[in-house]
Amino acid sequence: MHTLHKGVYILAIGLSGLAGCVDAIGFLQLGGYFISFMSGNSTRLAVNLAEGQTGVAVLLGGILILFVMGTMIGTLVRHFSHTGAAAVRVLACVTALLTGAAFSYEMGHSLVAITFMTLAMGAENAVLQRGGDVVGLTYMTGTLVKLGQHLAGVLLGGHKWTWVPYLLLWLGLLTGGVIGTLLFHFFGLQSIWVAVAWAGSITVVTAVFRHRLGV
Repeated sequence: MHTLHKGVYILAIGLSGLAGCVDAIGFLQLGGYFISFMSGNSTRLAVNLAEGQTGVAVLLGGILILFVMGTMIGTLVRHFSHTGAAAVRVLACVTALLTGAAFSYEMGHSLVAITFMTLAMGAENAVLQRGGDVVGLTYMTGTLVKLGQHLAGVLLGGHKWTWVPYLLLWLGLLTGGVIGTLLFHFFGLQSIWVAVAWAGSITVVTAVFRHRLGV
């Protein structure tokens, strides 16, 4: 990530914050299940299968499938987009999916809203790609591993500040999670409208500055 344009750092942090916000809202709505952190859901799925809790296992399996489908959607949108507009179109797709979630909630379909939110989180991971590499925006295990590796590199005489982008990306997710939690406690699932505005704003800014960002 440290090889990215400075403006892309900011974009990645903003998107990580969006993911934290949406995941926190979904987590609280579902009573303790994630819509973007699939490692956690996979562990819970394994535990529930072992304990014979088939109802919860089906729910978690459904979330995992939706996340993968969302990733497929984002990847396909990127593949069929003009190179210079790929990230903007994926962001527009994420915004559209979150908008679908918001309208679904307003029509009284909370589970449909969660479905759209999960698809959006999967799709978001297709926004930033460099060659075959993807900047993970909705999960932080790899980011924290990189943080630890670069901190170790400092101790071994490497560059002093290569670890900072990874810390900031993690802090973006953490901050977004705090915001999402506070919003949910005040507005419930209706707070997804804030995520719609968040995603829409990032989409517009990226469209305006995409030539500078190179995304």
